[in-house]
Amino acid sequence: MTELTNANFAQETAKGLIVVDFWATWCGPCRMQAPVLEEAEGAIPALKVCKVNVDQQPELASQFRVSAIPTLVFMKDGKIIRTAVGYHDFEALEAIVGEVEKA
Repeated sequence: MTELTNANFAQETAKGLIVVDFWATWCGPCRMQAPVLEEAEGAIPALKVCKVNVDQQPELASQFRVSAIPTLVFMKDGKIIRTAVGYHDFEALEAIVGEVEKA
């Protein structure tokens, strides 16, 4: 998984199917979400998972209006397609990715 900052965000999310995980180390649901995202990245070849630590990158969290974590932002070729807040299991992620791929 790629850690995103203000400096590399645009470049890392410009092309392809991306899910950006806005998270924090102190967030229990975020810690539960991480292994599911790792599994999804391995199981869905087109998917790239990126992470934004909201405590270290508050500007990005503010830009995306993140008010609860985990927040997952699904992007395709640099455009936001869908946002999902809270923990999502593998099947839910897979379904959302399927929708985003068709968008």
